[in-house]
Amino acid sequence: MTQLSPPPHGLPSTPDDRPVRPHRLRRTLLASTAVVVGLSFVTMALPAPYVIESPGPTINTVGEVEGEPALSVEGAESYRPEGRLDLTTVYVRGGGGRQVTFFEALQAWADPTADVFPEESVYPRGVTGDQISEQNTAQMDESQETSVAAALGQLDIDYDASISVVDFASAQNEDVLEVGDVVTELDGGPVRTVQELRDGLQERVEDGHVVTVQRGSETLEVPVETTSSPDGTQQIGIFLRTDFEFPFDVGFALEDIGGPSAGMMFSLGIIDLLTEGDLTGGEHIAGTGTVTAGGAVGPIGGIAQKVVGAREAGASVFLAPAGNCPDLEGRVPDGMRIVQVETLQDAYDAVRRVGAGESLDGLPGCG
Repeated sequence: MTQLSPPPHGLPSTPDDRPVRPHRLRRTLLASTAVVVGLSFVTMALPAPYVIESPGPTINTVGEVEGEPALSVEGAESYRPEGRLDLTTVYVRGGGGRQVTFFEALQAWADPTADVFPEESVYPRGVTGDQISEQNTAQMDESQETSVAAALGQLDIDYDASISVVDFASAQNEDVLEVGDVVTELDGGPVRTVQELRDGLQERVEDGHVVTVQRGSETLEVPVETTSSPDGTQQIGIFLRTDFEFPFDVGFALEDIGGPSAGMMFSLGIIDLLTEGDLTGGEHIAGTGTVTAGGAVGPIGGIAQKVVGAREAGASVFLAPAGNCPDLEGRVPDGMRIVQVETLQDAYDAVRRVGAGESLDGLPGCG
């Protein structure tokens, strides 16, 4: 009998045993890889607590939407211009129970034109999609009213407005004011809008503020208490609604768009419609921003996405609220000129200069 030498490196001496461990290891690795890949796909498909903002379409406020004028005027002479004054939009995915997946969030993180935010930094905890839609619709309705008021103010066209108490934010003046009171004066001076009342409350009055209200058939002078909010402004703890009465009707043919950010572009569109000639000189201008009845322009969300959407639509000049300039650092597309504005007058002046072929040099920019 011949004795076999021991196998090198401790391998089994039985020939039939040698291939068993490599095959078993290979099968184990393949199975483990399949499990990991499968779990990865499952994880990517799971809901993620994020909100994604990406560029949306633009709408020409002096043009048409599905064959209908985006803005129309009834009861006054109007003129249909040739240029474009685009309002801009943002696609928003996620939030309010409408969750995105981890895969969608990863795609958005890799997209330089999109932004991803934790859901709770955008919407309060527990808010539903229906509630978000209702709030956006209410904000759009309010922005349409204030945009008409701002445009008429810019054109020196008179209109009527009144503000009334709709609810109480605190109990500090519940004993002297009532829901339904129409506020007509503050400290003897007329007030027609919420902003005018807020501005008046910031002025120091030695004997305190007095509000004049119309309550039914009675006119009452009511002393009110003020408190300081966290930002230092004075407030009287009431919620107010502004009711406008315009000398003609302005129609808005827009659906599926919410929020207040189109206010400034609505105002510019209305001004262009009511002014003979073409304010833009046939040029393509876009922008965004809230607007008060007094013409103050405020910042909005999604500014970086709106600028991209405007550039993709062909605009070369973008009107941006001054408060949004920090959000545009390093994010302005090639070929886009940003003009920062604080008031409707600023925006009007910029559009007029573009329309007249004048240089925008000297106007403040962003990005």
